[in-house]
Amino acid sequence: MTTPLHITVLRGGPSAEREVSLRSGAAVAQALRSLGHQVDEVDPIPGDLQIPAGTQVVFLALHGTYGEDGTVQSELEELGLPYTGCGVSASLYAFDKILTKRRCLKAGVPSARFERFIDASAPWPNGWKPPVVLKPTRQGSSVGLQFVDRIEDFPSALAESLGHGGEVLMEERIVGRETTVGILDGSPLPVVEVRPKSGSYDYANKYTAGRTEYFCPADFEAAVTAQIQQAALAAFHAVGGRDYARVDVMVQPDGSPVVLEVNTLPGMTETSLLPKAAAAAGIPFPQLCERMVQLALRRQPTRQ
Repeated sequence: MTTPLHITVLRGGPSAEREVSLRSGAAVAQALRSLGHQVDEVDPIPGDLQIPAGTQVVFLALHGTYGEDGTVQSELEELGLPYTGCGVSASLYAFDKILTKRRCLKAGVPSARFERFIDASAPWPNGWKPPVVLKPTRQGSSVGLQFVDRIEDFPSALAESLGHGGEVLMEERIVGRETTVGILDGSPLPVVEVRPKSGSYDYANKYTAGRTEYFCPADFEAAVTAQIQQAALAAFHAVGGRDYARVDVMVQPDGSPVVLEVNTLPGMTETSLLPKAAAAAGIPFPQLCERMVQLALRRQPTRQ
């Protein structure tokens, strides 16, 4: 029996991932209401966060800047309110792809070689060969993602990627199978394999119905599955994660995993990747949302 709570779901926000966040928040709110909770939905304004009186816990369904970079987490801690997901420092580290890389390398987590760029006129770096991937350091949902297969395409790709935040991570492009691993309460969920029907797993293929196939549990040998999950969990710990997250991992042809990034507030529609993995582990969507709420409540006191 679920004890009814007064929950505020934060959704929307100011980031480039606003539309995805609105969908996540609507799905979470509906799921929590189905369990008997009183749910308010708030589209937050940075610097003027208004939480309805009587709120016992805040469910963060935000993505991207403000919601996923430690800012709203800091504001909620000042208010003394418990909230779902990772804390301030883990959010900050995980949202910054370069900080994540450094943390992973220090912890021995398998990660791709990388360079950092802040200047659109920067030349192709010595000692590198295509193909490479360019990513804005502090964006999610594949916003600004660029693939470079020829050196002559580098300047325009770099300029495009830099247009989404002013700092870019360049990585060697790992060839293999694309997977993601949900982490829930310190344990890895079943591995999800992502297979776009054409091209790469970019923003359009992520959010356009029918353009990507998903397989969960992914079809790997048990030993390879364990390696993928262990690498994901190690990355989660490397950034100081708590409660839950989703870790993207490439699997090379020899079965060895390479961690790409840690998503501290992953998509939360019923068809998003973390809920898919939870469903494969026998956790329906409403119960997943409830579990996230309970993890928050056990950690922090409510506002006095």
